Amino acid sequence: MSEFMVHAWISGTLVAILCSFVGFFIVIKSYSFVAHALPQIGFAGGAGAILLNKNPIYGLSIFAVIGALLIGALGKKEHNDVITALILVGGLGFGALFLGLTNKYAAGSYALLFGQILGVSTDQIFSTIVLTIACLICMAFLYRPLLLESISKGIAESRGISVKLIEMLFILTVALVTAAAVPVVGALLCFSLLIEPTAASIYITSNPFKVMILSLIFSVSTVWISLVFAYFLGWPLGFFVSVIGAIIYACSRIIHHFKLASIS
Repeated sequence: MSEFMVHAWISGTLVAILCSFVGFFIVIKSYSFVAHALPQIGFAGGAGAILLNKNPIYGLSIFAVIGALLIGALGKKEHNDVITALILVGGLGFGALFLGLTNKYAAGSYALLFGQILGVSTDQIFSTIVLTIACLICMAFLYRPLLLESISKGIAESRGISVKLIEMLFILTVALVTAAAVPVVGALLCFSLLIEPTAASIYITSNPFKVMILSLIFSVSTVWISLVFAYFLGWPLGFFVSVIGAIIYACSRIIHHFKLASIS
């Protein structure tokens, strides 16, 4: 197997694992817009890194983390969706500026937007592994208080849990997952891998643990199948990720419909 394919397989699998666990909380906390915005905010940083001929993950991480901090800090004063939209617009503005300053690395910018199997380098593999370990540690630390806070903020506060701190740490974790996922599936379709596997799993079971396991299976399967199609057809990986994810979601809705019909 070609070296670039091995790189894509490793990074794609790591991203799928991350998205399956983080995506569960994104769905139950209704953070879909945040998951949509952070990859595009991170894209601006990636474009800036490409402009400076640096590893895009560095720029992605910096801008995604800054965006997450702003969303978390300002969300208490304004409606979260409004703040997220304003920060997203600002990020896209910087992205447009960076792209307008040079066209030398246009191919790299295209890969950040739509994902490209040939764009995963050895440096990105190392960076993805570091980000994966950091995110998994954060999720292991946050799991219990985050689950309780997602179910009932009142109960979480009554038990001495700092809801604002937990939410801030979770948004920062989403930002790091974004930095790992964008080089693989692209900024425009990164959120599909965060949302669709979990959304599909919820229609099959209501048990949180089983939802995460199903989401993991769906997410990894989606990336692996997408990698095969992208390798042989040469199309962007993000396209296959979104289409296969949508098919899995549609099938889960059908299964859910027949379950309800059989009960009634």
